[in-house]
Amino acid sequence: MRVAVINGPNLNLLGTREPELYGTETLADIESRLLKVAKELGVELTFSQYNGEGEIVEAVHALRGRADGAIPFVEVHLTNIFAREPERRHSALADAAVAVICGFGSYGYELALRGLVKKLPVAAHV
Repeated sequence: MRVAVINGPNLNLLGTREPELYGTETLADIESRLLKVAKELGVELTFSQYNGEGEIVEAVHALRGRADGAIPFVEVHLTNIFAREPERRHSALADAAVAVICGFGSYGYELALRGLVKKLPVAAHV
């Protein structure tokens, strides 16, 4: 099974940007930990990060036929967006997501991967 982990704007600044909200782990730290979970689950991961939303759309289009998880996807937010400023409480993608995880910090990535693997069709597991 192949899963693409696509990170959005400003996640390249994790560890230094507002650590009181987002923690001190870097994106590389999160990816390293997620690779261990992926090995346990028998999943192949690829990682990318984009600061422009158009770049993300292009990256998703490029994954057609190359990833089992990216079109069915889990949206992950490090913070609880519903407990923050009103402009952060809306997602343009949540209604299309398999699930939305928010508020668990970087652990949300592991929860998302484990949950997505359970939700993907059995054919994707071979």
